[in-house]
Amino acid sequence: MAAVRFDVLTLFPGMFDSYVRQSLLDDAIAAGLVEVHAWNMRDWTQDKHTRVDDRPFGGGPGMVLMAQPVVDAVEAVRAKAEPPGTLVMLTPAGERLTQRVVEQLATEPRLLLLCGRYEGFDDRIRQVLKPREISVGDFVCNGGEVPAMVVIDAVIRLVPGVLGDAASAADESHSEDGRIEYPQFTRPRVYRGLEVPEVLLGGNHGAVAKWRKEQSDQRSRNPRP
Repeated sequence: MAAVRFDVLTLFPGMFDSYVRQSLLDDAIAAGLVEVHAWNMRDWTQDKHTRVDDRPFGGGPGMVLMAQPVVDAVEAVRAKAEPPGTLVMLTPAGERLTQRVVEQLATEPRLLLLCGRYEGFDDRIRQVLKPREISVGDFVCNGGEVPAMVVIDAVIRLVPGVLGDAASAADESHSEDGRIEYPQFTRPRVYRGLEVPEVLLGGNHGAVAKWRKEQSDQRSRNPRP
């Protein structure tokens, strides 16, 4: 099976140097299941001072990413491998990242993750490239790098072979819409006076399954704040 490929387009590729060497992602890369390539969009600027941003037309605070270096970077990176991949723009204006969206992204053999900075993108980038716009939540980050890491983290869990037990992804919170996982316990049996539920200690797998379903149903019915 071919590796799932992520191409991250960013002004700060060094942020990914440590990230790709940690935990499951490092193991998945070593096993040939996942590839992560970080590209510096500044390499495609035509400005002699290597600028990639400028003041917004109409006035206002901050700076805006210019269309030319971003569009050229995306087009050049797309051409470096096949297939050209699905372009994802990380933006607070995008659709909310949910487990259903993650499942859709996980069917793609290649994802290009476009990370914004400053006051955002010149809108012509969106008009020319027609990316899928995704937001990790109703808040604003300093840039798209951390949201890109969130997308990678969520998607690789659904890549066959990345998790030690495939059931881990099928039996957890949001595996179904609105579903919250049951509580988990490990040793010791008693901690600060709090005991592990007796049903988990008896070895009756049917009773354990029933208890877990009841707990999950109860948690799922209670609306989260």
